[in-house]
Amino acid sequence: MKVCIFGAGAIGGYLGVLLAEAGADVTLIARGPHLAAMRSDGLTLEIEGETRRARVAATDDPAEAGPQDYVVVTLKAPSLPQVADSLQPLLGAETAVVTAQNGIPWWYFHRHGGPHEGRRLERVDPGGRLWRLIPPERCIGCVVYPATELVEPGRVRHTYGNRFMLGEPDGSRSERVSALSKLMGAAGLKAPVRPRIRDDIWLKLWGNLSFNPVSALTGGTLEQIAGEPATRAVVRAMMVEGQAVAETLGVRFSLDVDRRIEGAAEVGAHKTSMLQDLERGRSLEIDALVGVVSELGRLVGVETPTIDCVLALVEQRARLAGCYLP
Repeated sequence: MKVCIFGAGAIGGYLGVLLAEAGADVTLIARGPHLAAMRSDGLTLEIEGETRRARVAATDDPAEAGPQDYVVVTLKAPSLPQVADSLQPLLGAETAVVTAQNGIPWWYFHRHGGPHEGRRLERVDPGGRLWRLIPPERCIGCVVYPATELVEPGRVRHTYGNRFMLGEPDGSRSERVSALSKLMGAAGLKAPVRPRIRDDIWLKLWGNLSFNPVSALTGGTLEQIAGEPATRAVVRAMMVEGQAVAETLGVRFSLDVDRRIEGAAEVGAHKTSMLQDLERGRSLEIDALVGVVSELGRLVGVETPTIDCVLALVEQRARLAGCYLP
């Protein structure tokens, strides 16, 4: 089975090593010093007290890899429109694209059913470009839970977690998603096929929608934001508004808002990905995590005043830092 990891950083590298050990024909798409290190010495994974090294194909030119069975996209959402053209050599007639990214994906309303079937979302797919270049019929949803870190070029450290929730947009247990789940299981990962992948997308997004922008504005860790009554109240209001939007779209939440906040607080002195990106001068995932929820609220007639307020603040904060281009 041919699997290409497009954007083989921390999560992509972790996944690539384990899939290669399970017997998959893995190609990693990367660039810069990380690519050079992998070409020279392979990819090293630090996990559960041991160090593993895998020799896998690595390139910055997708044309070298050719058509794949699966392309797992582990890039952050803002990067995808910039590379959608370069993905094309990887796409054969039956290639599935696994969207292992945070936030609402561009294919969200593909086979969603109801009045919004087929709708494009401007915040995550301006002009419907991704819908055209990476047709939603190719897509398999994936919600990523492991925590990993690229500690140096060619070396990934796994911290915790091994769950990758998988799901077809129409909820079916297709042959392609079942085969992928089996391969990931053989690699030691928990990769259940979920009949309602949008529920899983929203459950993770619930925290990212709120804690991420508040952390970027305040510099606070998860426990600091949840532990301060004022910031906790802001986060809670954003989550309540997001839940109202999601439930209007048919999403079911498996726990209540206060338990979700406590779960984030228990992670401790952790900086969110948005705060880390801001500190490192990287592009922030504002549109896929926050802006699109505001867009969905307008679509379904649910007011999102707290989300809109925080969105305006974090957009300006990121623009002034050179970390956001709407």
